[in-house]
Amino acid sequence: MRVTGLGHAGLFIETVAGSVLCDPWVNPAFFGSWFPFPDNSDLDWAYYGRAADYLYISHLHRDHFDAENLNKHVRKDATVLLPAFATAELERELRELGFTEFLRTRSGSPVDRDGLRIMITALAGPGDGPIGDSMLALDDGETVLLNQNDAHPRDVQAIHAFGEVDAHFLQFSGAIWFPMVYQMPQRAKREFAARKRQWQFDRALRYIDALQAKHVFPNSGPPCFLDHDLFDLNGTGLDGESIFIDQQQFREQLAKKLPKTSTHLLLPGTVTEVRKNHFNLTHRHTPERIELFFSNKREYLQDYARRQQSRLSAERASRSPALPREQLIAALKQWWEPLLARADHICAGVGGPVRLDIGDVPIVIDFPTRQVRQWDGEKCRYTLSTTGDLVATNIARREPDWSNSLLLSLRFRANRIGPYNEFVYMFLTCLSVERIDYVESYYRARQENDEDIVLDNWRVQRRCPHLQADLSQFGRIEDDVLTCTMHGWDYHLPTGRCLVADGRDIRAAPIGRQDRGGAAPGPGA
Repeated sequence: MRVTGLGHAGLFIETVAGSVLCDPWVNPAFFGSWFPFPDNSDLDWAYYGRAADYLYISHLHRDHFDAENLNKHVRKDATVLLPAFATAELERELRELGFTEFLRTRSGSPVDRDGLRIMITALAGPGDGPIGDSMLALDDGETVLLNQNDAHPRDVQAIHAFGEVDAHFLQFSGAIWFPMVYQMPQRAKREFAARKRQWQFDRALRYIDALQAKHVFPNSGPPCFLDHDLFDLNGTGLDGESIFIDQQQFREQLAKKLPKTSTHLLLPGTVTEVRKNHFNLTHRHTPERIELFFSNKREYLQDYARRQQSRLSAERASRSPALPREQLIAALKQWWEPLLARADHICAGVGGPVRLDIGDVPIVIDFPTRQVRQWDGEKCRYTLSTTGDLVATNIARREPDWSNSLLLSLRFRANRIGPYNEFVYMFLTCLSVERIDYVESYYRARQENDEDIVLDNWRVQRRCPHLQADLSQFGRIEDDVLTCTMHGWDYHLPTGRCLVADGRDIRAAPIGRQDRGGAAPGPGA
């Protein structure tokens, strides 16, 4: 198997049974905020698009789904390897671009296609990307490859059953806006950013340790920020307030924890050949150029930014002009109030008004009354502030997932009183009837898991209340606090209280307080 890195999560995989093009991203994403790091715009995208027998898009985030690149360069008779998502949005988007051949898969179930064994694991919980994320496993008879990209599977048993992994490509860097956009003291922001970076590392470490692949490739990140307004968020920021470590930093950190792990630097144009008893890697760039990417990163990014100014200007010019107050409120009322009427669980979960400051227009999403209206001065636990042109553009495009446009752009500011509320995020990612109905159905169907496990001297429920991660694999206890390293959620075990969000308490009890064979009491017992 021969694999060419295309930048970020992009891979071009050549096998004896055909070639697979994965997540080919090159154009700036999220209102021109994100660019691939290092620059991959000089790759021969027309070649990779013509040569692909199969196309795999892991999910709809625009650093993976690059509609412009897919439309311009990828042959439309390539067979799309389609994850089994709960909604049909990905297929619809690809059909609109002209793709017609789809190989539908069942999550976690291998399928043989002309000598190539394929398994796509689809993560379909509401918090998994824009209503879904996925990972791809391939076996051509010589090599087993796992392209995990951004996906965070709850367990890895199906991967072990698929085969011993030779090449493991996984996310290692951040893909979130916290804490950078939050209004908080700089010291607190640095502390939260450091904790977030550690959670990201711990999560990647768990997957690497669990899978024991022969070769590991840090992939799917980090982005870089070339707009002047965002430039200082690159890397860990000017003062440690950012979360985006790079490939070399991750490899150095990993070498201290798992020194025997064989990790490799994958850059745009890097070619690696992997078989059971053979490995070779060739970089397109010289050692001096690679040194510039990492050791002289700020200088490299400043030059990269100069080259991309025309693209940034074009993106700004493509935005819709800000709407007048009355027109803005009317447009959001017409769009959102029918959705709020269907969103029983989301409205109950938010439980109060959320304020949006759009330019100089303060409005409120009143979840209890299910109305969108002008702010009348009431106290709001959650506030988000952004510019009128970004909201007007989302309205014009009828953008159903504002995490896939506004939030990941980092072109906003946020403030909250109290812990994170996942239902606020959920509403802003489900701005269509299809999405709202799916999420509401998901919450209705979700029942408390009665299975318990023992961690250290505590009996706890097996599944994390956040996104059902298996705590036997992802749970870590220190000073009576259980951390789920899948997403870094903390739980105070003596009370069962979730420390990062409301309404997500955990069932837990010390072993000595109960019959070892009995069920654990509820939170706070």
